[in-house]
Amino acid sequence: LSGHPKQELPGQSLDVLLPSAMAAYHTDYVRIFAQGGQPSAVLGKVREFSITHKDGRIIPIEMKALDLGEHEGVRYFGAFLEDLRPRRRMEEKNAALLTRLEQEAMTDALTGIANRRAFEAEAAQMMARAQRSGTPVAVGIADIDHFKIINDDHGHPAGDSVLRTVAGRMIDAARATDFVARIGGEEFGLLFPGTRAETAVSIAQRIREAIGASPVLTEDGCEVCVTISIGLATMTPGMAVEEALAAAACALYTAKEGGRKRVEM
Repeated sequence: LSGHPKQELPGQSLDVLLPSAMAAYHTDYVRIFAQGGQPSAVLGKVREFSITHKDGRIIPIEMKALDLGEHEGVRYFGAFLEDLRPRRRMEEKNAALLTRLEQEAMTDALTGIANRRAFEAEAAQMMARAQRSGTPVAVGIADIDHFKIINDDHGHPAGDSVLRTVAGRMIDAARATDFVARIGGEEFGLLFPGTRAETAVSIAQRIREAIGASPVLTEDGCEVCVTISIGLATMTPGMAVEEALAAAACALYTAKEGGRKRVEM
């Protein structure tokens, strides 16, 4: 474990195996305890420590040190040591896996952007911050116009291409502080922190124009013209996320009834 040949260690102080910070006081600590000067906070307990490898590396270990008593005038101590590196590697692997699973749980598989779960979580956090700071938050729902016709005329693979392209263009057109998510079907959720109504409308118009600026090229080479409608609402202090989304949905309905390809607050 320490990298030392067995014949090197017998007779040497334990300090040769200890990191310098611990070695500086370890021998005196053991001596004082052996002389009955103070109780031990280590003996008999499983603790995490470190030892120094011969090449200078620090090896994390788990140790249970024991007072073995006195025999023929000599005081003996012993310890069980376990190399913690395999456990640490497994913990790191599990942590990385958990992080990946959490990311996947918050990501829309088709478009690669945030999903509805992530949108609701972000909206709740954004609303809590807004209540503390007294700043407004605007919420929006964007819907692809005539998406069913796109699927019917060009097929579902083309519809998937449209969804991916629309998601990417929304992200590009939004501000860095804004939040965009696919919240279901052809609907996307928008969050504009610290944004008043007139500014939210301006940003939403920029997003809408970015979507319709050029046709979407599908995987089979077809060009599909795409437009979106957006409904906006202001999240007021104390308003639930669902309430704000319902207000934005009403505005979206107004945009659809008004001829689509438009923004309504």
